[in-house]
Amino acid sequence: LFYTQDALKDEATYLQRKYPTIATRNGTPHLAKTLNRLLMHHIRDCLPELKVRVNVMISQFQSLLNSYGEDVSDKSQTLLQIITKFASAYCSTIEGTARNIETTELCGGARICYIFHETFGRTLDSIHPLVGLTRMDILTAIRNATGPRPALFVPEVSFELLVKRQIRRLEDPSLRCVELVHEEMQRIVQHCGTEVQQEMLRFPRLHQRIVDVVTQLLRTRLPATNAMVENLVQIELAYINTKHPDFHREAALVSGLLKSTDSLIDEHSPVYRQKTPRPTSSPVFTMFKLFLRQMGERGSTLVFLASVWESHNKHVPAITDGQENKSPTQSNNSESPATPQMNGTPENKVLTPQKPVNLLPEVPSQTSRKLSDREQHDCDVIGGRSDEPSILIPNSETVDGINVMQLNQMGDLVERLIKSYFYIVRKSIQDSVPKAVMHFLVNYVKDNLQSELVTHLYKSDQAESMLNESEHIAQRRKEAADMLKALQRAGQIISEIRETHMW
Repeated sequence: LFYTQDALKDEATYLQRKYPTIATRNGTPHLAKTLNRLLMHHIRDCLPELKVRVNVMISQFQSLLNSYGEDVSDKSQTLLQIITKFASAYCSTIEGTARNIETTELCGGARICYIFHETFGRTLDSIHPLVGLTRMDILTAIRNATGPRPALFVPEVSFELLVKRQIRRLEDPSLRCVELVHEEMQRIVQHCGTEVQQEMLRFPRLHQRIVDVVTQLLRTRLPATNAMVENLVQIELAYINTKHPDFHREAALVSGLLKSTDSLIDEHSPVYRQKTPRPTSSPVFTMFKLFLRQMGERGSTLVFLASVWESHNKHVPAITDGQENKSPTQSNNSESPATPQMNGTPENKVLTPQKPVNLLPEVPSQTSRKLSDREQHDCDVIGGRSDEPSILIPNSETVDGINVMQLNQMGDLVERLIKSYFYIVRKSIQDSVPKAVMHFLVNYVKDNLQSELVTHLYKSDQAESMLNESEHIAQRRKEAADMLKALQRAGQIISEIRETHMW
């Protein structure tokens, strides 16, 4: 240092003595100032790009340090924070309020909505009301429901039997809807927020335990949800409400069907053709209508059909045995004294508890007579002497005393009624099943998830072991923290250089 100062003095003395005019612009001090000024100007020109690079590196290392997390000093508090974050992220994914929304596919609550209104709804709409039912099945059910009695009217039990058979087809799609929602709620664990995923990667044992708790919670709710959905179908099967307002709208269609088929019956059924003008209300129909009024709710469908028939002035044709029908006058004159008058008597006075009505026809005085062609044909069929094949509905004009056209008309009526009631039940199931799934499965899990996690994780004896980090996490966290401090110091220096005054 002594020799450097002497050299600088000798240099300044020499320049003053030999080059007095340029002595101030030469020498070592002047050179040092010039180089320093050039360096500072160069640094200032490069500062914007340098500062951007430093800020980018600070952001990268800050994110890396956050992924490693802070050093776990209080494991209980850390565990409780992770549980709270996961429960909040899980519920947000279901409600659609999560920060990171998936854009490649439907997930969470959107997927559940799609299952309810697209998958489940379209599956129910694709089920035809008469799937698996043929006309032969319907007519066979009508005949079986009457037993040995001739089927003059559409039996209530046949309609209930057939419509219940179709309603049961709604149970399997409903249970499949529950299964799809259960699978989606299981997948939501993998679609939680980024912060939660980082915590899961940091503590793999804790992540596995959380998945186990969620899976167990969903599994415990599955039987209750399935039972409720099955009960919804069983409720519909328990009581066929034929007085449903929407069900009675089918009356217009049924009346049109009766009107269109009435002419066909008259054309193809000479046995049932009346030679006298039809009365406005036949005795048989009057008796049947009064009988239905005493049946109560079990005769609701038949009352419905009877009201339609009455609106079109229809009457039930009497079954003949090959003899001509008596005229109204002869019929009234030949009645027994114990039998009340049918015509001209108010309906509310015909059937009384004190005066029971004999619905059986009079026994003819002559019991032996020649069989008619129709009776002889029936005996041949029963005795096995007929050449016709043995089928349920033979190719004859009458079956069990009923015209084939009338039997087909009954089949058309039952088909219309099955369709109408099936649509009502399907609409009810399509609305009630999603509500049941939301209440018993989705909303229950949302409301009880955090408490279940706290019970099984926070209060367990393994809380400490679940927060053990990997052996390399601590070393990487320290390196990232040191690098972050260095970058922050570099950024501070750059800011000071920009504020320095340069000559």
